[in-house]
Amino acid sequence: MEKPRATHNIHQSLMPFVTRSQVLTEDMVRRVAAMLGLSDIEMSSGGAAPFGWHFPLLGAETYRHSLRGDGFPGLGIPFPSRSGKRLIAAGRTVDAHGTIQIGKAIERTSRIKSVKPKLTAQGEMTIVIVRHDLHDQDTNAQLVAEEQTYILLDTRYSPTLAEAQPTQLLGPVVHSVTPDENLLFQFSALSFNSHKIHLDRDYAREVEGYPDLVVNGGLTTLLMTEIARVTHRSNITRLKVRNTVPLFCNRAIRFTRHDSGGRRTIAALDHCGRMAAEMEYELNDV
Repeated sequence: MEKPRATHNIHQSLMPFVTRSQVLTEDMVRRVAAMLGLSDIEMSSGGAAPFGWHFPLLGAETYRHSLRGDGFPGLGIPFPSRSGKRLIAAGRTVDAHGTIQIGKAIERTSRIKSVKPKLTAQGEMTIVIVRHDLHDQDTNAQLVAEEQTYILLDTRYSPTLAEAQPTQLLGPVVHSVTPDENLLFQFSALSFNSHKIHLDRDYAREVEGYPDLVVNGGLTTLLMTEIARVTHRSNITRLKVRNTVPLFCNRAIRFTRHDSGGRRTIAALDHCGRMAAEMEYELNDV
């Protein structure tokens, strides 16, 4: 009788986690607004933080000697030891259950939800899903749930066939931006993300094989979220982002918006017109 195969997925109860009491301060909000070039955001204590601006609360207080070799801080807890050398942000899902108030205490619990090995044409990889839960510290009401998907593999970056062809536009171009070193640095600083592919050009090119600094996946998500927020002027209740190809420093990003059959999407196209990220989102239309 064949023995059952052992699973490499670590049981949820064994996953390491961290819990922190945090505050999204006026200073944090002002710095996010300054990075985005906005001056019309309510930034006083007690005001509602715009959807998606909770990202500074997800940063880890990882000691410098405990960083991964690529500088990635993780959650202040180690990623699995069998994880690959190159880390890719593959996407995220964010659900808003309430509103984060500026200056109010938040309890944030972060954990590694699952770790799954996978064999692909690019070789072996590990898929790691990280979950963050943010609650009002006084009422324990859940405010935000976010799951981030990372892929870890040993191979250097190499453009694939899927990256070769421009994407047919499904909607009009509604915004464009060319991220420079300053923008990448500011987002990395606000999120306390010291991953070298966003900050060290020599490392990005010589070690991981990228042509230039890589735009943070979280920054791309924030830019798409801002387009949705400004366009609809109503509360975003859910978003799901899928990253398909990397975006690079000093190369233009164009954003398109498309609404069809109740499905709302915003896409980020790279400087060659290829789909780099797509965000599907839902609104509270009440």
